[in-house]
Amino acid sequence: MDGLEIKRFQRVVEDFHCEHCGTYVKGNGYTDHCPNCLWSRHVDNNPGDRACKCKGMMKPVSVIYYRSGRFKLNYVCTKCKAKKSVYSASGDNQESLERLINRETL
Repeated sequence: MDGLEIKRFQRVVEDFHCEHCGTYVKGNGYTDHCPNCLWSRHVDNNPGDRACKCKGMMKPVSVIYYRSGRFKLNYVCTKCKAKKSVYSASGDNQESLERLINRETL
């Protein structure tokens, strides 16, 4: 790579209003989805780079529970159909997580 390193993660602290449910979200630099409804937005190619041109909404479609107690959310972009997975955050709405586990539409 000619000595150039591409930074794969960029911490960007941003607050936002969720485009799905309208919740005001105070970002911490790692926030990548709405803690209320769990929806996200397709804005990154690599975490924090905001380089994705799609900007579609990312629908949470399933969740995986790990024995460690963590949840991984699986998303599909409603615009370009790209898929991504992210870990849930400690402040995520437990009712929304339970609904997703039970395969209810969010």
